[in-house]
Amino acid sequence: MSTTVSSGPDGSPTVTELVSGIMGDVQNLAVQHLDLFRREMKEDVKKTTDALSSLAVGLAVAQVGSFLLSLMLVHLMMELAPNLPGWVYYGAIGLAVSIIGACGIAFGIKKIKSVDARQTAKVIKDDTKWLTNAK
Repeated sequence: MSTTVSSGPDGSPTVTELVSGIMGDVQNLAVQHLDLFRREMKEDVKKTTDALSSLAVGLAVAQVGSFLLSLMLVHLMMELAPNLPGWVYYGAIGLAVSIIGACGIAFGIKKIKSVDARQTAKVIKDDTKWLTNAK
């Protein structure tokens, strides 16, 4: 117990002093719990920010690379089958890249929909209820 308890006439603490000490400990525990929660949230935000910045750089570089690769594939197709007009090759490669991109978008949307923030909201709501009832 973090609070000091004085003794009653017979040397034992009174019930009021014990309850007061317990309430003080509960309040200290609640404050520590919220402090830990806040630190965890800050850490999660920092990790997420770092991950998103790395992801943005990676996506930008990959986009330039896929553009150059697409141009290379168009010119390769022109060399292998020179009978067709150039727009056919660009259209074929553009269609293939678009289909791959659409699959990636659909997968990303599916992943986003699977995130369940209700559990975190429930924990915050329960903690708030408990703290308001403890005082």
